[in-house]
Amino acid sequence: MIPMIVHCQQSKEQLAQYYFNNGEFRQAIEIAEPLYKKTANKYYYQMLYRSYMSLEDYKEAERLVDGRMKKNPKELYLYVDLGKIYAAKRDNKKKQKAYNEALEKLKYDQRQISELVDAFVSANEYDYAAKCYLKAREITKNKFLYLNELASIYGTMGNYEAMTQEYMDLLDNSPGSISSVQISLQRNLNQSSGTELANGLRKALISRIQKDPSNKTYLQMMIWFSLQEKDFEFALTQAKAVDSRFPETGGELVKQVADIAKSNESYNIAEDGYNHLIKKGKSNPLFFEAQVGKLEVRFLRLDRFHSLSPKEYKSLKQDYEKTIGELGKTEQTLRLMRNYAELTAYYGNEVQTAADMLYDALEIPKLPSHTQGEIKLELGDLLLFAGEVWEASLMYMQVEKANKNDVIGSQAKLRNAKLSYFTHEFEWAKSQLDVLRGSTSKLVANDAMELSLLISDNMEDDSTFTTLEQYATADLLMYRNMLDSAWNAFDYIEHHTLSHPILDDVLLQKAKIRMKQGRYAEADDLLQKLIDFYDDGLLADDALMLSAQLNELYLSNKEHAKEQYEKLILDHPTSLYIEQARKNYNKLKASGNK
Repeated sequence: MIPMIVHCQQSKEQLAQYYFNNGEFRQAIEIAEPLYKKTANKYYYQMLYRSYMSLEDYKEAERLVDGRMKKNPKELYLYVDLGKIYAAKRDNKKKQKAYNEALEKLKYDQRQISELVDAFVSANEYDYAAKCYLKAREITKNKFLYLNELASIYGTMGNYEAMTQEYMDLLDNSPGSISSVQISLQRNLNQSSGTELANGLRKALISRIQKDPSNKTYLQMMIWFSLQEKDFEFALTQAKAVDSRFPETGGELVKQVADIAKSNESYNIAEDGYNHLIKKGKSNPLFFEAQVGKLEVRFLRLDRFHSLSPKEYKSLKQDYEKTIGELGKTEQTLRLMRNYAELTAYYGNEVQTAADMLYDALEIPKLPSHTQGEIKLELGDLLLFAGEVWEASLMYMQVEKANKNDVIGSQAKLRNAKLSYFTHEFEWAKSQLDVLRGSTSKLVANDAMELSLLISDNMEDDSTFTTLEQYATADLLMYRNMLDSAWNAFDYIEHHTLSHPILDDVLLQKAKIRMKQGRYAEADDLLQKLIDFYDDGLLADDALMLSAQLNELYLSNKEHAKEQYEKLILDHPTSLYIEQARKNYNKLKASGNK
């Protein structure tokens, strides 16, 4: 008999829930009310309360809350329910009285506190939720109670300075919580649209450091915050200070700042950090890592626009050889080995030296297959650079076959398609490129689309492909760094072709050659010519971006650079460069306002 009663009650509960979910509140009340009278279950209470509130039947809602209060005086969330009724009736005084009464009755009961806080939060009364936690501290005389919880509440309220103070107190009580605090603050920084949080965080950190300048945790937090703000110079200054005061850290923070500065292209700051560690001597456990970092910075600094002087090249090459000789050819120095190969091949024209280093890299034990594929692609590029077209194609095919379902396989296929373009097999190249336009790799898909459009646009207007063949030949010469020959080939096309869709591409390539030769003013003139004559063409945004960078970095004409960035932003809103252009424009604008 009992199972049937239980089943009956469950069926009624399900029916009440069905009506409630469908907004049929009167039917839900009709079924839930007798169940509540019989069981006093909180579930039925909440269903009834929400139903009455939805029907704006405040009298019944208040009767329900009062009745439960008498029977369950410790359920302080009921005062919040009562306050919500008064709020709905626009009786603010009674609402405040109900909320304050809940706080007055609050004891140090974790469940009671949790229920009351949840009730205030669901009512969007965050100030009262914070008061609950503060009352608990007052009762227990424990200022470190509910630090995380209060920080979260203050963050939701937008009281970022108070939130930061709570996190700082948490670190005072538990320095090991620094990673979790940083994660929480980073999440808030990412979600914050204004500067209030950053300003509040900065103010709180400065205040703490002024009071306790030797507190390592505060200094670590200031370094972390400076990195979030991309103020790498200040971060490095602080990291050096920590290294000086706390030598047992071994310079870990200095290396961290240098690494992050390097990845953000702040090469001067990164090199300064690595030099600081190198000066500590070989006994410093980070000595060799700092040497590697500094070499990588010097390599990354290499200007993609022009060649190295013989003196610069010789110095950098020797430093690479010395460091690789000291550290050995291992998986840890693989990045250096690959950089060395690129340096010697493309800046020193020592292709065999570069190839030997890459073959040595392939001999490193237990090298992941993906990494092997990358190195073989670099070997294929070297072979093509040396003019060994057939051998390069074989290397690319080998990588593609071994990595058919991987991005690296698509990269190999793209290189082989480009090789076919270089050798004037345009229709075959285009068929391969069109397949790659659907690649899962955005970079491969974009490059494939760009080359496919170049081929298709210029095949249509020239059934003999004569001009396209001349262009592809010049393009290969440029790839092989035979700049004078490439210039002559592109120049011939420009002056012997009256009207052809490839002419804007020719101007862009000629500009790139002049950049690599360090003839920046001539390069900018060519880019401006492209912008003026082909302002609605596919390469206009490329030309604007390059012109802006040249004027900003090499021609000392930041005002014109700003104009070029602005034109790109306004005239080409769908450009792939839009984000970088906007960032650079804002930086120049800010520096001009100082």
